[in-house]
Amino acid sequence: MTSKLKAHLALITANVIYGLNYTIAKIALPGFIDPFSFVLIRVSLALLIFWLMWWLLVREKIYRKDIPVFMLGGLFGIVINQLLFFHGLAQTTEINASLIMITVPIIVLILSHLLIREKITWRKIGGIALAAIGAFLLIGFGQDFDFGSETMKGDLMILANAGSYALYLVIMKPLTNKYHPLTVVSMVFSFGLVPVAFFGYDHLMEINRPSFTPLVWFSVLYVVLATTVMAYLFNMYALKKINPSIVSVYIYSQPLIATGVSVAAGNDALTLLKVLAGMLIILGVFLTTRTQMNNAGFFYKKKRT
Repeated sequence: MTSKLKAHLALITANVIYGLNYTIAKIALPGFIDPFSFVLIRVSLALLIFWLMWWLLVREKIYRKDIPVFMLGGLFGIVINQLLFFHGLAQTTEINASLIMITVPIIVLILSHLLIREKITWRKIGGIALAAIGAFLLIGFGQDFDFGSETMKGDLMILANAGSYALYLVIMKPLTNKYHPLTVVSMVFSFGLVPVAFFGYDHLMEINRPSFTPLVWFSVLYVVLATTVMAYLFNMYALKKINPSIVSVYIYSQPLIATGVSVAAGNDALTLLKVLAGMLIILGVFLTTRTQMNNAGFFYKKKRT
């Protein structure tokens, strides 16, 4: 199995984790844990795990000149990304937030071209457009969404969050070529912890832990171990092997996975529109990633004789 094939499989796994997270995280949010506390819990516990793994498995030298970039990664990938998302979600609707997040691969494609000279091709543009249309149909068609004055503040926060995450992927690309993924996430989370603790400490002290049920503890463990530790590592590993625009386009699979889980659980119904939307997402992701998947050996090629 080639390294690029492993990278695509890592991305698929990470986005399955994210897709399941919409359902599992809701068990604890917001009835038992408020968003700011949850961000602090996931960042602090994940950082302990990252540093332990780094100490045991990697321990590579970190160059002083790269520290400012790691600090930017902590700012855009942890602090702004997570705090603005949860705070913005509290002031807008889930539908609005989901639709705004569709912009992430578009922003990544533009920033990648401007900052690291990633080539923009018509196949990438077409693939991202198809996947975005599919995500819009799956998330927003027939839903009650309204980008009005009442949600504008929250909508702007979600948009800033989308831009922050996109910038995080792009600026981390050069460092993933230089360092082990564990080194990258350990440094990023280290620089992100202090600001997150500043905003979340008081909220954390107010949590009523004796009220937690086993299901709530499962939700917390899933968010920390799967959504944070595993997913961030998988994304950094993939970013080491492939371009940021390819990494970001997999975000369109998340609503598809979340819908599939909801249908399987009996909370939603499978309709022709959902099937069509899912096909567009799959086709869009396929078109965007086809070249690199072929190079990775994802598809069988008949040898010439």
